[in-house]
Amino acid sequence: MKMCAKGICLRALALALTLSGCSGDEPKISAEFNQAASLVGDLPANPLQWRVISSSIDSAASTMSTLYGNDVAITHARTNALHDYPAGAVLALVTWTQSEDHRWFGAKIPSQAKSVEFITVAEATPGQRSYSYQKFEGTPLKLSSMEQGAVPPDRAAYLLSQRAAVMP
Repeated sequence: MKMCAKGICLRALALALTLSGCSGDEPKISAEFNQAASLVGDLPANPLQWRVISSSIDSAASTMSTLYGNDVAITHARTNALHDYPAGAVLALVTWTQSEDHRWFGAKIPSQAKSVEFITVAEATPGQRSYSYQKFEGTPLKLSSMEQGAVPPDRAAYLLSQRAAVMP
């Protein structure tokens, strides 16, 4: 009988300790929007509303980049191995400086936007494409360079050659 009473007491103690760990208090860290990473400036579009094609990290420069695409670019990138984007495709590479994540030890998060690069593919004449490359830098983001032509500029060609990341 004493063994049974001792078992009940141990179970009651375990239950009390378990329930004492639960509280109705709000979490100590609330969710917050990373305002530092938002894009501020006179951009032709907001690429953060598009879908991701690929991303990369440059540890040496302490930057992270995400290549976004509009619906035409996304459809092409995910269904074709070739990098011959059709007219109407727009890609944008957003590059941020990195900062330490104060919520997760060792993690890095995007901080201030360093640059945004846009590549627009258009149809110059039937069957002939034209390419427009624009780069925005500074705070707020301002147009710093622009190139256009029947052949994509070197930087635009590099961005157009990026393979789409495999996503589940």
